[in-house]
Amino acid sequence: MVQQLNQFIQRWMPVLTPLSLVIGVLLENIGGHFLFLVPILFACMTFISSLNLKFRDIKVFKEYPKTILFIIAFLHILMPLWAFFLAETIFDDRLLSIGFLLSVAVPTGVTSVIWVTISKGNLPLCLAIILIDTLLAPILMPVTLHLVIGETIHLETTSLILDLIWMIVLPSIFGILINEWTNGALQEKLGKPLSLISKLCLFGIIMINSSAIAPYVKTINGELAAVIGLVLFVAISGYTFSLIISRLFWKSGADQATFVFNAGMRNIAVGVVIATTYFPSKVAMPVVFGMLFQQVLASVFYKIIRK
Repeated sequence: MVQQLNQFIQRWMPVLTPLSLVIGVLLENIGGHFLFLVPILFACMTFISSLNLKFRDIKVFKEYPKTILFIIAFLHILMPLWAFFLAETIFDDRLLSIGFLLSVAVPTGVTSVIWVTISKGNLPLCLAIILIDTLLAPILMPVTLHLVIGETIHLETTSLILDLIWMIVLPSIFGILINEWTNGALQEKLGKPLSLISKLCLFGIIMINSSAIAPYVKTINGELAAVIGLVLFVAISGYTFSLIISRLFWKSGADQATFVFNAGMRNIAVGVVIATTYFPSKVAMPVVFGMLFQQVLASVFYKIIRK
């Protein structure tokens, strides 16, 4: 039963994700009362995802230092500046610009493991990127936000760092320690139920946080359409840039696929938490909508890579 439900959710993720957003908007008055659960749900997701990682994954850095550093620079410098520039050019609204910056300044997505695996990519490199980027998130995200918007909006950097440590670093380390201690037995025995719980946590995060942006999405207007359109364009451009760069600098098809999915996917859920916690609710609009296209675009670029 658990396996069937898990497979059903995995297959219908592109539909269930926007459906969760719609439900959250419709239940605006209810969702707001459960915002305190969001960091807990995210920490749970991070812990479950980290059960696939081991500390030895960091050792891959010795083999691919330039690749890993370049991907981190792409994730936290190039794409945030690109998204912020586009938003500043199109919208006369600094809150939306901050939202677009935040939507791509988050760490690489853990679900990139799935796409790297089915694309026959370099899985050890993928795991090393996820682990290193995740552990560096409490440093990289505040620095990126402060350098770009620090003078415009007061950002409680210390609180942000502590929240990132609580939501990402500590659950990751705990998950890795459990995986090392059990030699992968916990993930092997409870992998499918835990995967189901992780997906349900994600839907919960989307629904609860969608209530925060409800006032801005209940009325369909030009601005809303422009935000969704630019979110899609930024996501497509991220995959496209990473595909072009991978073809230029890496000969190995496995390394190319790894670069594309690690650079193209984001841990958007953490961006939603940060947006709703530290900024006015409008900032969360581009971040939440980013969840709509990520898996769909991953499947599209998977087909492109195969060809």
